Amino acid sequence: MLRFLLICLLALPAAGQIRTLIIDGQSNHQAWPEQTPLLKEYLDEMGLFEVEVLTTPPAGGDMGQFDPDFSKYDLVVSNYNGEPWSPETNQAFEKFVRSGGGFVSVHAADNAFPEWKAYNQMIGIGGWGGRTEKHGPYLRLKDGEWVHDPSPGKGGHHGKRVPYAVDVREPSHPIMSEMPERWMHAADELYDSLRGPAENVTVLASGYSDPAVGGTGREEPLIMTIPYGEGRVFHTALGHSVESISCVGFITTFQRGAEWAATGEVTQYMPSEFPTATEVLTR
Repeated sequence: MLRFLLICLLALPAAGQIRTLIIDGQSNHQAWPEQTPLLKEYLDEMGLFEVEVLTTPPAGGDMGQFDPDFSKYDLVVSNYNGEPWSPETNQAFEKFVRSGGGFVSVHAADNAFPEWKAYNQMIGIGGWGGRTEKHGPYLRLKDGEWVHDPSPGKGGHHGKRVPYAVDVREPSHPIMSEMPERWMHAADELYDSLRGPAENVTVLASGYSDPAVGGTGREEPLIMTIPYGEGRVFHTALGHSVESISCVGFITTFQRGAEWAATGEVTQYMPSEFPTATEVLTR
């Protein structure tokens, strides 16, 4: 009996852990089944998170069966880009974030749900899915400030996958604290021309979309935060492939962004080894 009780106690989450749900199941990115276990691993290793994964029905399945109880969690991480959820699930998710829940949008999750108004307010800007000027402006860097650009055009594009430099724009933010002002990210898609409501977006980091590899020739917002009601959203456009999410820069910003979205603070130390302005570092 004593042994049974001990096993049960060991199975319980540690007090104060951040109850986290990762959602996957559909994506235009074929690597999602390999990526989700890594995202879970990155959170598990911190000792701060109690992580579950929920996979939606496949494309063409009954999305009415996807009915998570968001109230059980402090944080939701989306690795999902696929068919719309049910109106009831949408409403429940809106209530979760608006009431103070944390939300992390990873890479192609900002391609999802172009016609879901609240979701687009949460992520600030997104791409593809038919997004145009009707969905909101671009964000452009002008004289050190991010400004709205309502010019017509489609939302969502990227050049070739290559390593690129990430420039920290808000070094005093808890997520970016003590991080080098510039660091090299592993080969990845550098999302550009994202557009949306762009309300109350704080761009933490950006990258230069190099025209030599098919980019825009502009600085593009890549890592950002957005308030939604009482909730906090961490949006990273990094993370196309297993290679790109194995970058220590991605891992660190993801871990820190997840804690911040859930709690409003970051208690993690910067890793002793981190990418430099000239060298990529991966696990």
